[in-house]
Amino acid sequence: MTDFELQTPKQSSYDVVIVGGAMYGSSVAWFLADNPDFNGSVLVVERDPTYEFTSTSHTNSCMRQQFSNEVNIRISQFAAEFVKNFRQFMGNDERVPELLLQSYGYMYLADNEPFAQTLKESQKVQERLGAGTKYMTAEEIHRDYPFYMLDDIIGGNHNLIDEGYFDGNTLFDWWRRSAREKGVEYVTNEVVSMTKNANGSRIESVTLKNGEVINCGTVVNASGPRAVLTSRMAGIEIPVEPRKRYTFIFDAAEPLDRDLPLTIDPSGVHMRTDGQYYLAGCPPDDDPAVDYDDFDQDHSIWEEKVWPIIATRIPQFEAIKLTNSWAGHYAYNTFDQNAVIGPHEHVENFVFVNGFSGHGFQQSPAMGRGIAEMITFGEYRSIDLSQFSFSRIERGEKFDEKAII
Repeated sequence: MTDFELQTPKQSSYDVVIVGGAMYGSSVAWFLADNPDFNGSVLVVERDPTYEFTSTSHTNSCMRQQFSNEVNIRISQFAAEFVKNFRQFMGNDERVPELLLQSYGYMYLADNEPFAQTLKESQKVQERLGAGTKYMTAEEIHRDYPFYMLDDIIGGNHNLIDEGYFDGNTLFDWWRRSAREKGVEYVTNEVVSMTKNANGSRIESVTLKNGEVINCGTVVNASGPRAVLTSRMAGIEIPVEPRKRYTFIFDAAEPLDRDLPLTIDPSGVHMRTDGQYYLAGCPPDDDPAVDYDDFDQDHSIWEEKVWPIIATRIPQFEAIKLTNSWAGHYAYNTFDQNAVIGPHEHVENFVFVNGFSGHGFQQSPAMGRGIAEMITFGEYRSIDLSQFSFSRIERGEKFDEKAII
């Protein structure tokens, strides 16, 4: 990381100190500042004001209703509502742009009966909650999307309502800007240690890299892939680590005649329309934790894995040209690949908003709102997010979500 000039906070004490100012730090900050029942002071400490190496800067900004667990579906439904009514949620500020949710949908393809059955079961849950997901046979998929090669496919789930792509970075930019205008203080600095009270039940202060000691009422861990580095300062081990994910942008010599849904191939490779281009991505076959500053690309993944798979699934993609690519980090929850949020049971004013494992952007409106409610009221009031508490990890009870990409 480039060394930035460290900034000193204006005060020596804050009601809430948020460690990390990217998507989640800014979501929590904005929802706190926007809540008329919260009248406290908020400090956001961000180590990299350019956000160059954050997960936020490497997002693909996708949104889906296609989860198997009810609470995850409700979280995405609020995200869709928030994006489609962004200016209204931002107080009808005429400076705020209207955001478009491009609903070309996700297409989960199943090449075996057990997975097809899982898709059918998930579709029933989604339909009960009002999502537009439909299970389609291979013949029905071919009718609507004749460009797929489906010889090995039994069926798939698809949804054209509130599912696709949105401009997540504009949402982030306005959360950060609006939070500042509402009184949230952002500083370029780094939290390097925390001090607890005598019985270890509360964080009393955080120490910044320049030696400043800041007293705090609540500490929010919004540190993305670095979540465990922050939690260890409070004496807590959280199973979140950086995992590398690759994104490829390509041009097709023979473009498709309609939008390409975000297609999840049985191989794990995914692809979708991206403006006039196409986007593809995947995890590496060998998927270890990586260094926090490791964003090196493995170009063999494109040549040996991604290109052959997408050219097989969509024969028109045999003649394509790679135009851009990058590697980003998932804040990967190794326990069950779902969020860890809410207060710690024992260090009661240490609050998690971590471990989204690639779901972060689409879940940020509901999660930011929920954490703001928890800090303000001591409870979740809009969506009960208690299933994501850290205590499930201590109990060894995994959150059951079958639709993990």
